[in-house]
Amino acid sequence: MSQKALGRLFNSTPAADGVWIALKGAAAGVDFSCYLAGAVGDTYTLQEAKDSSGTGAQNLAVITEYHTCTGNGSDAWTRRTQAAAATVTTAAAATQNAMVVAVEGTSLSDGYRYVKLTSTGAGTVNAITRDLLAQRAPANLPATGA
Repeated sequence: MSQKALGRLFNSTPAADGVWIALKGAAAGVDFSCYLAGAVGDTYTLQEAKDSSGTGAQNLAVITEYHTCTGNGSDAWTRRTQAAAATVTTAAAATQNAMVVAVEGTSLSDGYRYVKLTSTGAGTVNAITRDLLAQRAPANLPATGA
């Protein structure tokens, strides 16, 4: 039996809005997949911390690129760019209901191991840690917030 993608390629935290996610020592990066229906737009803020309690929490101004689409599979992703910032603001348009932003582990400050993305609206955030440093069966994956 071959190992599935969960545990081999990625780990996932579906309810990750405002949740600290371990990055350094666990994975090469994390992709935050966000969604807010209704074409109302949202603002998402990226922060880093030294531990899962949020010690030394500060904004992480490294977002220069993200992708948007409707989120229902009816359209392709649109690449969007911006000056380096800790926030992404999606427009009040159906074509920006869904948003994905990638954060590389190498972008964290020295001594910082955790990141979180927080919606200022009612958007959902799923953290997908990728390029796992240790591949495991899903039942043996460490908790992403520990």
